[in-house]
Amino acid sequence: MSSPHSTPAPTTASTPSATPTPSASPLPARLVAEGLGTFLLVTGAIGTAVFASSHFTDPGAQAGVYLAVALAVGLSVLIGVYAFGPISGGHFNPAVTLGAAAAGRIAWRDTGPYIVAQAVGGLVASTVLTLIGTFGPDGWLAKAQDAGFASNGWGALSPGGFGMWAAIIAEVVFTALFLFVILGVTHPVRGTPFAGVAIGLTLTLGVLATLPVDNASLNPARSLATAIYGGIGPLSQLWVFLVFPILGALIAGFTYRALFDGPGPTGPTGSTGPAA
Repeated sequence: MSSPHSTPAPTTASTPSATPTPSASPLPARLVAEGLGTFLLVTGAIGTAVFASSHFTDPGAQAGVYLAVALAVGLSVLIGVYAFGPISGGHFNPAVTLGAAAAGRIAWRDTGPYIVAQAVGGLVASTVLTLIGTFGPDGWLAKAQDAGFASNGWGALSPGGFGMWAAIIAEVVFTALFLFVILGVTHPVRGTPFAGVAIGLTLTLGVLATLPVDNASLNPARSLATAIYGGIGPLSQLWVFLVFPILGALIAGFTYRALFDGPGPTGPTGSTGPAA
């Protein structure tokens, strides 16, 4: 799931956004913002999944919770974009960070620290959720973990029984679409001050579409955070949700840059500063 990913465009003379350029913030401040934003995403989305329904504590429960979880993901990212985007760019997702670097929106040297901050934020969030569950009804936490703790997976771990290749295709395609939207609405020339709304709604749509397939990753930090507490099954399948959202994001980043930010009659229009 993701974070989604995910920032208003940096201020330039020709963009409608009034958001300060994230590069104005020092790297430590940006990393704290990324960690907090990922913490918000995981607590909001996974907290909704495991606390607000029986779907992830009772494997046989109906999937009526999908809409609530998708909205929680989208709202978490939308709020995070406006709260932390002006500081760090509001990625909250290693796939978004790498896709943004591929598109020339953030320096490659910053991707490693961003990804570490996102992973830490997600792991702290799932640890807090686990701690809350420790003080829940008798047997609640064990039941939630036996059901995978909202982790991603295929086969027996897929809500709809979809196979590995279904999960791979879904993660690549929907993460790529998410990145295309992010790069479009946060463009330094063609961006919009409503970028956060578009990003949050796009992630909501992607989660709605992929929840029945593999519990909707689109975000390696989210997948890592839940697999740690989901047991051997989710951990053994985690590699798919680390590799393929990133692959989709890189495809989108390089493709967007080539198609829409290449040299034209007035020269390149792509941003080279950290955004998206």
